[in-house]
Amino acid sequence: MSLPSSVSIREVGPRDGLQNEAVVSTEAKVRLLDALSGTGVKRIEAVSFVHPKAIPQMADAGEVWSAAAKNPEISYSALIPNSKGAERALAAGFSEIEVVVSASNTHNLKNVNRSTDESLDDIAQLIDLLHRNGATAEVIISTSFGCPYEGDVDPLRVHAIVDRVIADGADRVAFGDTTGMGTPRRVREVVGPVREKHDLPLLLHFHNTRGTALANILTALELGITEYDASVGGLGGCPYAPGATGNVATEEVVHMLEDMGIDTGIDLRALIEVAKLAQEIVGRELPSGVLRAGPRV
Repeated sequence: MSLPSSVSIREVGPRDGLQNEAVVSTEAKVRLLDALSGTGVKRIEAVSFVHPKAIPQMADAGEVWSAAAKNPEISYSALIPNSKGAERALAAGFSEIEVVVSASNTHNLKNVNRSTDESLDDIAQLIDLLHRNGATAEVIISTSFGCPYEGDVDPLRVHAIVDRVIADGADRVAFGDTTGMGTPRRVREVVGPVREKHDLPLLLHFHNTRGTALANILTALELGITEYDASVGGLGGCPYAPGATGNVATEEVVHMLEDMGIDTGIDLRALIEVAKLAQEIVGRELPSGVLRAGPRV
């Protein structure tokens, strides 16, 4: 079995991790973001520019980003829902921008109050807007492996969305396992054909709701995927996905990969200390096993 020698982990705790928690202070968000910037991670999803009524946890995105230390060795990205969010992200100086569409039409209506097809039409215009302003556009396809409202999602539907956004100019495609319904079989069925058909960066975003996230990552590694999202301490969830729990914990991913001889560039012990900080900030025990047990002796 041939596996990659290194992977790129994007830390999503400051955005995806905190969006499902009780609102924390701007100062605490900046502390978490800056602490993560000192762990060796090279990519961080910092904030999202969404309407405060939709996601009140991200209402202070501009203030957080303005106060952050901004390590020049790290690529920071922002999530946007629409053109207004894109304009705010561009004005803040972001050049790596993400936009989400759900493979499930029901989830898309719950999430952004429009159909999947309507979102895809908007995304085509957003990609053009971002490119005109020198930014890259990543399209995240949420509910790629299943939907809390519709159940199973046909992989062919996901593939059709991939084909559409690539034709519209997307620079990267990510597959979101929004409610942790992914399994190794589903990863092969969804990601395998895309990997064979398209030559552009693919990223996987797993939640650990049903305990399969690390198995899914191993399967994706076997398919040659080298980019993954993870969240410090296992923070996270989705406000519009009943039952969704946190993202796969970054320290659990790093622990597994480093033991397999796959380089992440991340200092595991430093990361565990940041997970302790995240736990303190949100005021509850986080689900990460490595946070509780520590690194290998």
